[in-house]
Amino acid sequence: MSLKNAYLAIALMSGLSLAACSNTAAGAKKDAEINKDKAAVATEEAKDKAVVATEKAADKTAEVADKVKDETKPAAEKAAAETKDAAKNATGAMKAAIETIDVKSALMADRTVDASHINVDTFHETKTVVLKGSVKTATQRDEAARIAAAEAPSYRIDNQLKVVPNP
Repeated sequence: MSLKNAYLAIALMSGLSLAACSNTAAGAKKDAEINKDKAAVATEEAKDKAVVATEKAADKTAEVADKVKDETKPAAEKAAAETKDAAKNATGAMKAAIETIDVKSALMADRTVDASHINVDTFHETKTVVLKGSVKTATQRDEAARIAAAEAPSYRIDNQLKVVPNP
């Protein structure tokens, strides 16, 4: 083979290689465009699925929140009512204690009644003042009841005092 033929063969091979590379580059470019389109479609589908999943999750969360609200509402209402009752009872007990102090103080301040043996109990549930113990005379017994009634006007007086001349 001559040198001329060798150069011709090399030129021919180079031309074929160039054509093949050109064809491969065009094919690769075409493949890239197809893959780009597929990726765009896949991305759009994934986005749509994510939106649907998010909406379902939001709906489920709302359902659970409503259920929890419905289940806890009676307990919260019961707790509120019990707290209100407890506060009312505490207030009543405090008022009764104040009445007890007022009645006992008034009995001790009165010179006509010996209050040293008188016990005063006040019950806010029944709004009753109970006088227990002993006094020396029936007059002191009656006067103690009058003083208690004056000091606790909205309470009933239960006078259980005993007359003991020498207590």
